[in-house]
Amino acid sequence: QIEYFITNYTNGDITDYQAAALIMAIYINGMDEDEITDLTLAMANSGDILNLSELGIVVDKHSTGGIGDKVTLILAPIIASLRIPVAKMSGRGLGYTGGTADKLESIPGYNVVLEEKEFIQNVKEIGISLITQTANLAPADKKIYALRDSINCVVSIPLIASSIMSKKIASGADKIVLDVTYGSGAFMKREEDAFALAEEMVTIGKNAGRQMHTLITDMDQPLGYAIGNALEVKEAIATLNGSGPEDFTELVLALGSRMLIAGKKAEDVASAEKMLRQSIQNGDALRKLEAFVKAQGGTGEEVSHPEKLPAASMQIAVPSPQSGYISHIQCDEIGVCSLLLGGGRETKDSVIDLSVGLELKKKVGDYVEKGETLAVLHANDQEKAGQAEERFLRAYRFSETQPPKRPMIFGEI
Repeated sequence: QIEYFITNYTNGDITDYQAAALIMAIYINGMDEDEITDLTLAMANSGDILNLSELGIVVDKHSTGGIGDKVTLILAPIIASLRIPVAKMSGRGLGYTGGTADKLESIPGYNVVLEEKEFIQNVKEIGISLITQTANLAPADKKIYALRDSINCVVSIPLIASSIMSKKIASGADKIVLDVTYGSGAFMKREEDAFALAEEMVTIGKNAGRQMHTLITDMDQPLGYAIGNALEVKEAIATLNGSGPEDFTELVLALGSRMLIAGKKAEDVASAEKMLRQSIQNGDALRKLEAFVKAQGGTGEEVSHPEKLPAASMQIAVPSPQSGYISHIQCDEIGVCSLLLGGGRETKDSVIDLSVGLELKKKVGDYVEKGETLAVLHANDQEKAGQAEERFLRAYRFSETQPPKRPMIFGEI
């Protein structure tokens, strides 16, 4: 019955108003394990299934998203430099969340749209290719997601889990590492919901014959210091040069080590992390980034000269309104600031400004004096900068005592 629904909704024989009734029923009543697996597989099989078997062991990584999440930009070239093929399809940003494809497009000339044959050929030749999802990858999911959005049935664990996993299964990888984020900048605001979503996706993956590994990670403040497309690419390049933010580096090492273990390149986390650090220190990962940028239309110059990436015309310092410890940053509000500056899409058809964004100078736990710079806004429009600054200041909370440090990793499945 689920397969019948998906097939006929995809081809238009079942209408939106009929489908809305089922989506609402799932939203209200949930689904059991078999139903969620059947829904996921039906959506995955509604279009093309990418066959990556000729590439050997392919390990994919997926994050449920957040603010400043630029992990793929650094992790993909590191993993490829350690001889695990990276054949990754990434999405674009919508609203205040960023998309890996948009970030890559801030590199002049980089082409995120390749035919499947060229995509796989690049992986064969240099070990890595990153593109947008093909038009016929899980088309049922695209229709159902748009419908969920229009009837306000988005926040449902069965619907979220099946949406993510249908695309992962259709993308062809047989080993999948998931980064399920939780906090004010994530889809899941509560820890128990993040664990429930992670467990559901692991179950789906195993039922579909995939090897799964999941980390539940912090997204209660932006990851790293840069938020915005070109700014995040610069921070990724800095990290590949060994000078990245501590929290960002920690997450990359945690996810990367699980990918190396899944890909049978390392026996345990300690040896895997050592390999990841060596790839950064000896420059292999940076050279791999340059190679795949060149292979997809870029010159590669920006990798060694990140100052050539798009830059905004104005850099505006935001002073702290008071002294004290930063006790909380409302992470989603920081994402809205980037959106207001022009760095995000309000609709799928919006044109984004790749050069704008924010560069945080102080994060949770830091002490700040009144008037000291909290962040620098990168803007091309004075009015938009004013709106973003006002919103930004609402996102910061201060206290007289230093808050306890939140862990980066909350759990593992």
